[in-house]
Amino acid sequence: MQQIISMPRQRQMSAKSRLRPRLLWQDLHWLGLPIASLMLLLAWQAVATVGEYQAFILPGPDRVVERFIATASSGLLWTHTSVTLIEALAGFSIALAGGILLGYILANIPWLERALAPLLAASQAVPVIAVAPLIILWSGPGLMSKIIIAALITFFPVLINTIVALRGIPRELREMALISGASRWQMVRMVELPLALPVLFGGIRTGLALATTGAVVGEFVAGREGLGALINIARGLFDTPLIFTALITLAGMTLAFYVLASWLERLLVRWEA
Repeated sequence: MQQIISMPRQRQMSAKSRLRPRLLWQDLHWLGLPIASLMLLLAWQAVATVGEYQAFILPGPDRVVERFIATASSGLLWTHTSVTLIEALAGFSIALAGGILLGYILANIPWLERALAPLLAASQAVPVIAVAPLIILWSGPGLMSKIIIAALITFFPVLINTIVALRGIPRELREMALISGASRWQMVRMVELPLALPVLFGGIRTGLALATTGAVVGEFVAGREGLGALINIARGLFDTPLIFTALITLAGMTLAFYVLASWLERLLVRWEA
């Protein structure tokens, strides 16, 4: 009898022992990025040291850190970063509003989507960097041209994800809401928007990353301020550590955008968990 009673306990203990490594790994998953970054820095330092490269070809991480601190201390890095940040966020905001609005219209009017689909596909076949000179020529070399470029490169992912998200809503839920007497605004607020958010946030995360790319492209073509312009200046001066400083700042900005979008998704899409 004691053996029979002890068997479930043994099974529970063995199950807990099997789950313990898995739970431990889930608790330590956040260490992946720091460990990968450390390994990358060590490999970078090893290549720069063994190859004995000049600083203008491949500077070591120590020189890049020194240049980063010096540029940040002088205020130059924040001046250029703030310009790129404004351009990226403004362009993304315009693309988000326009993409969601047009996506909602096309998702509810199939014949209009079929008519505009070839035009939208053709617009994506032309690289933004090819039309950037025209945009700068028409709107000037100021802030507005960079915002337009950032909006153009961000618009399509938001549009496509909006259409896919709305098309994925089951028809039965729409019909049930209509039978219950829901108005158009109630349909959007209580049915379509909550169910579309998970897919829509995929386009938001992609759009935030592309908005930074669009701003930098505009600064490359014609810009005196911004991280893209800073890279151009550093390239002309053969200041490779400064180029790495701008690139690291861009990577940090994109990562911050991704984390912000993920946090908003967890905050707004609680029902999916």
